[in-house]
Amino acid sequence: MTSPRIVLASASKTRAKLLENAGVKVELDPANVDEDGVKDSLKAEGASAVQVAETLAELKAVSVSRRHPDALVIGGDQTLDCNGTWFDKPADMDHVRAHLMALRGKTHRLNAAVCVVRNGERQWHLNDAAEMTMRPFSDDFLDWYLETCGSEVCGSVGGYQLEGPGAQLFSGVRGDYFTVLGLPLLPLMEFLRANRGLIK
Repeated sequence: MTSPRIVLASASKTRAKLLENAGVKVELDPANVDEDGVKDSLKAEGASAVQVAETLAELKAVSVSRRHPDALVIGGDQTLDCNGTWFDKPADMDHVRAHLMALRGKTHRLNAAVCVVRNGERQWHLNDAAEMTMRPFSDDFLDWYLETCGSEVCGSVGGYQLEGPGAQLFSGVRGDYFTVLGLPLLPLMEFLRANRGLIK
C-alpha cells in the first residue's frame, strides 16, 4: 500500500525546512485564507489567541486538502499574546520596530497550532505554547538587530526569529524550540510514524 503524499499548506520556509531536515518529504501548497478576517471575527466572538491559531491551522489544511485528494495536508498557525494584546506578522520594518519596543522587557505567550487533514476531514491536531521573555535591550541594540536581520523578520509573528540573531532579544524561553519556530515538530512526527509508516 502506497503511503499518502504529505502537503504543507503554507509558504513558510521555516516550517518546510523543519520537516525536510527531519527527513519528511513534503510538498508546499500555500492556503488562500483570509487570516485577518478570520482573526477579527473570532476575536469579536471572544475567542482566545489559542483558539484562533487552532482554527486557522485547520482552515488552511482543509482549504488545501480540496486540491490534493487522499494526501495528508498539514496546516499550521501562530498567535502572539502579550497581556491581552495580540500581535500579528509586522507589515514592514516600522511595524517590526514598534512590535519589539512594545514587547521589550515583557513576557509574552507564543501559541502554535498544527492540524493534519485528509480529504477535508481533520485527522489530528495539537496546540502548544511557549513563554518568551524579552530582555530590556537598548535602542542601539534594536537598531543593530533591524539592520542585521532586514525585512526577512516581517515574515515572523512578533518580528523575531529565534534561530538567528533574534535569540539575542531574549533573556528566557520556556517551551519547545520547534513550537517557537511555528511547528510542534516532535508530536507531529509521532503522528506521522503512527500512521502507516509515513516516516521512519
